[in-house]
Amino acid sequence: MVQKAKILLVDDRPENLLALEAILSALDQTLVRASSGEEALKALLTDDFAVILLDVQMPGMDGFETAAHIKRRERTRDIPIIFLTAINHGPHHTFRGYAAGAVDYISKPFDPWVLRAKVSVFVELYMKNCQLREQAALLRLQLEGGGRPSAEQDKEPAGLLAELSARLAAVEEQAEALSKQLDDESADAAAVATAAHLERKLTGLRRALDALEPGAGTGTAALPS
Repeated sequence: MVQKAKILLVDDRPENLLALEAILSALDQTLVRASSGEEALKALLTDDFAVILLDVQMPGMDGFETAAHIKRRERTRDIPIIFLTAINHGPHHTFRGYAAGAVDYISKPFDPWVLRAKVSVFVELYMKNCQLREQAALLRLQLEGGGRPSAEQDKEPAGLLAELSARLAAVEEQAEALSKQLDDESADAAAVATAAHLERKLTGLRRALDALEPGAGTGTAALPS
């Protein structure tokens, strides 16, 4: 059963949160509300999120300050942030948003279809990264020679390697399809860069698996982190 990704919605106005939930409900992911920057930072202490939709104008800690705190934390600094703003902003506000670490800066009112499409890209990238970490963890268990999940305890090493290779191939195929989709569309540069980073990790994991095949040599393969 595939675990759903979590999307953090940050806005001080309940009606805006309700509108975001209506727009993003079709993605069938877990939507988490936060009505302030402080509440968002608290949620980020315990949960992992695929993407954050962050309102710029909020009382107390505004969106820019909230983003700065998020980017300073090692646990959360790589989470994509999409700024949402009702300000009739100029280049200065846009620059400030990107300088704070945002991957996008969208003015209200926005096109629901565009917002949903942008969020779906980051959700898909997040899911691929989760699959990649799972394959890497299984490979580490095999290298360490113990602690395999119960369903795999009775399998010979060669059989486990074959299963890992098949699982990795499925992730590689999905990542390749996603990269082609990003090439065909006017995708955000941050999304393209994230997809390229994922492909590099997949390449490293594939090399590590190939190095474990019989006859591949006795060197220890380095695993992607």
